[in-house]
Amino acid sequence: MKRTNTFAVRPLTDDDKQVLRDLLDACAALWNEINYQRLMRYNDEDGFEGEDVWDADTGALEGKYKGVLGASTAQTVRRANTEAWDSFFTVKDHYHDESNTSVTEHPEPPGFRGNEDDGRVLKGVVRKDAYTVEWGDRSRLEMVVGKELRNKHNSPKSRLRLEIVGDPKWPNYDDQSRLELWYDETDYTFRASQPVTVTDARETPLADEKAALDIGANNLVACTTTTGEQYLYEGRELFQRFRETTREIARLQSKLREGRYSSKRIRRLYRKRTRRRDHAQEALCRDLLERLYAEGVDTVYIGGLTDVLETHWSVRVNAKTHNFWAFKQFTERLVCTAEEYGISVEVRSEAWTSQECPQCGSTNRTTRHQDTLTCPCGFEGQADLTASETFLRRHTEQAVRPMARLVRFKWDDHDWSESPRSPTRESPKEQRTDPSTVHHNGNVASGES
Repeated sequence: MKRTNTFAVRPLTDDDKQVLRDLLDACAALWNEINYQRLMRYNDEDGFEGEDVWDADTGALEGKYKGVLGASTAQTVRRANTEAWDSFFTVKDHYHDESNTSVTEHPEPPGFRGNEDDGRVLKGVVRKDAYTVEWGDRSRLEMVVGKELRNKHNSPKSRLRLEIVGDPKWPNYDDQSRLELWYDETDYTFRASQPVTVTDARETPLADEKAALDIGANNLVACTTTTGEQYLYEGRELFQRFRETTREIARLQSKLREGRYSSKRIRRLYRKRTRRRDHAQEALCRDLLERLYAEGVDTVYIGGLTDVLETHWSVRVNAKTHNFWAFKQFTERLVCTAEEYGISVEVRSEAWTSQECPQCGSTNRTTRHQDTLTCPCGFEGQADLTASETFLRRHTEQAVRPMARLVRFKWDDHDWSESPRSPTRESPKEQRTDPSTVHHNGNVASGES
């Protein structure tokens, strides 16, 4: 399995901090120069008409920076930019392929890391064999830096050492991929992302129960299982905070001078908004899948994006779902986390499930008002849970047991806790055993190599 250790890093001295900043700034500068050469060719700008994106002399640019970055890191930055352009062209092909519905928005070429007015974004990559990570009482990260950078700071060390904050989520891995490093302006912290290959997965669930999810925005996930359990993860407060941050971003953008589109403060708000959403998504996936694993669920059904957009009762609601909750990102995260639990995720059609009455089967007589679905036949129920139950019955041959009780969850910025609104509430949510790898306190590297 491919997984990622994400952690904060701290330079041991002020001089090491400046070395790290200069390294990341040089990575961003090299990325921008390579990207500029390719973008001019892509747009057929003056002097580059008729040339292909891949005609750019990236080797010369790579050589220009290898004294600062080291040959391996300069090469890795160039490869990362190449992969970004490859990905762009692939997505563009999908967008123009009428038979492919996976891409609904026109893709844009890779962007620049910062600009002349606001400065460069401190972000870089290090080749897999140019860094080492040691976990333990004195956890540390060491990586290669270029000779010119060492001379500039009068540093005799060929490798820069950084202390690691927190414990790894995946300490025992078979292999590592290239390291990503960046400066997080939201909390003024250097962070690192270490992709790893691991074989540590749980045994397949002991039963063959099924579950179906209805994914939304007011209620982020409504889940029904063949065991009769129903879970509802509420998202109104999260969405309200998302909207408040979006309004503040719009207010700040309106005050920018002509020709400006962003600022450090605006970028910081974008990152804060994204991190808050991603943290809630990760925690929701893990909380839900732990519960489903304990119930013996081996298959989870989720709806396809195309069916939702074409047949859902409200296009506006779907825009809210996919812009705020990032539908595709959430489903990818769900699939990735489910792999750890030996649970498969299958995409099935959920057309009309939000309108279908489970009692009489009607889809054109039902009425939805806020969270309630009603039908002239006398049915009345929670709309999202009803949709997930209909979705489940449609795609499983197993009998769905009578519903036990609805369990609601609310987000408190750290965990999904059982809401007091859950009927016949029995107990608070138990403590989870998979803490984040990022903490404010953690192991500190010290001493010499």
